Amino acid sequence: MTSAPAFQSSGTLKPLPFDPAKLSNISERLIRSHWENNYGGSVKALAVVKKRLGEALADKELQPYVYNDLKREHLLRTGSVVLHEQYFDNLGGSGQAGASERQVISRSFGSFDVWETEFRRIAAGLGGGSGWVVLGFNQHTRQLENYWMADHAHGPAATTPILMMDMYEHAYQMDFGAAAAKYIDAFFQNVQWERVAERLAVSGATKA
Repeated sequence: MTSAPAFQSSGTLKPLPFDPAKLSNISERLIRSHWENNYGGSVKALAVVKKRLGEALADKELQPYVYNDLKREHLLRTGSVVLHEQYFDNLGGSGQAGASERQVISRSFGSFDVWETEFRRIAAGLGGGSGWVVLGFNQHTRQLENYWMADHAHGPAATTPILMMDMYEHAYQMDFGAAAAKYIDAFFQNVQWERVAERLAVSGATKA
């Protein structure tokens, strides 16, 4: 068994960066369940999978296709952990975008309203199923774009996430049932735009 960092994960949940009782039109019960059960489940599973990978690598008799079953789970759990942490990190705000964020986004989409229309349309198309909507800055094309993601494993290449929206049913069913449109509205009411501004600056999108 190898104990190198690539085969280790703490299994510790990252605390919510906001008070879940203070969100607008999203219940504390929903957020805590999402954080503890869905995100938390992936954090704990990732720690187990990485430990098992270290053990399996030392087994010279293990077939590669069996090892790759673990690697598939590693990919899925890593994606779930990262995406959930980014999602929670961009919640807890007023939902009011500042002038600088609006300007940068408008430069790429023609207007802030066009960006929001497309983001919402992608989210609506994922309603009742699973996936993510991502506003991201592609470091290769140097473009700020909205992306559709079907799951935790398939994301846009070379892209720095700017704003993440979880469209798996677990993100809204407890509060809204099958009414995904109401969840989309509530999400926009709670976006932490100051965090979005930080991500825009770090990504280089403000200079593109």
